[in-house]
Amino acid sequence: MIRVGFIWFLFLLSLLTVFKAPAYYLWLVSIVVTEFPWVFIVVTLFLLVWGMGVNKYQLAGAIPGVIALILFCTPIVRAYNVAHTLKPDFEAVFGAGSTKVTNKSIKEPFRFFKMLAGIGEKLALPEVLTYDTEHNLKLDYYHTKAPGKQPCIVIVHGGSWSTGNSTELPELNTHLYKVGYNVAAVNYRLAPKFQNPVPVQDVHTAITYLKAHAEELGIDTTNFILLGRSAGGQIALLSAYTLNEPGVKGVISYYAPADMVWGYSIPSNPLVMDSRKVMSDYLGGAYDNVPKNYEASSPILAVTKNAIPTLLIHGQNDVLVAYEHSRRLNEKLQQLGVKHFLLTLPWATHGCDYTLNGPSGQLATYTVDRFINQMTK
Repeated sequence: MIRVGFIWFLFLLSLLTVFKAPAYYLWLVSIVVTEFPWVFIVVTLFLLVWGMGVNKYQLAGAIPGVIALILFCTPIVRAYNVAHTLKPDFEAVFGAGSTKVTNKSIKEPFRFFKMLAGIGEKLALPEVLTYDTEHNLKLDYYHTKAPGKQPCIVIVHGGSWSTGNSTELPELNTHLYKVGYNVAAVNYRLAPKFQNPVPVQDVHTAITYLKAHAEELGIDTTNFILLGRSAGGQIALLSAYTLNEPGVKGVISYYAPADMVWGYSIPSNPLVMDSRKVMSDYLGGAYDNVPKNYEASSPILAVTKNAIPTLLIHGQNDVLVAYEHSRRLNEKLQQLGVKHFLLTLPWATHGCDYTLNGPSGQLATYTVDRFINQMTK
């Protein structure tokens, strides 16, 4: 009976591979379920095999167990489907050979056994630098060991504009550092005390600081890439489209709100996040009270035909920032003729790159590698 109970529990968890999480804590669980699917596959298989010799309750456990096993496999199957078309789709935008690299980048978009790798891998230790003494703003700087001056990836953290810091998800920072890029993960002033466009101004200040200290930091000032996640993605996109900063060659957005006006009109599930309050804190009020603030903070309204190349990464099961944000921006970029690429991850939710070795993490990192290499070569 205990075995059957466990199987039914796994069956309920497996539904998170195809349905959106209905509550905040289930969203957190859905990241684990979809990005560590091999763990659940092994456990489900064990319980199914264990039950073969048990006649009582066998059918009650076998049917949901088999369904759960199939559902746990779907992120892997769909990852292979995305990987199959990723190379030709990317090269269709950026040209033949654009998926080839000569450095330590990931060689294949997705490999099953890579999901089991990387546990306990050592992270690079950054140097903490103060880039704005007036506001005591700091950044974590990863100075690559590659010889000469190298491109710099400026990373903007997420956290609903009100929380988070530069130490979040450092695995990608370490990967880019090992590949041969300098990485600057910046902190910025947070809402509700500071509102848009203050974080964009902070990004500008950080880039100005990096350029001023390029000699000692080994930075090629003609090759900057902006990268942001979630709220940080909105800041990175808006910075890319409005600052017109010389030397910034591309922008990468992970699951970012790109249309603040539309986003306010279609709020997130309140059991997951009160998105209207989050946006109101960042923009100084509800949309009806300060509509111009929402318009001014929307990358989709700021982008022009002269915008720099853009990489968008988004999961279709995102319950915090709807996939529609990236789809709408992708359509706008297409209309404007801006070189861009949208990596769609059908099974993935917000924070899907929590591990670089999961299905989403592998595909995203592979694409990020190619995009940066193409923009900075």
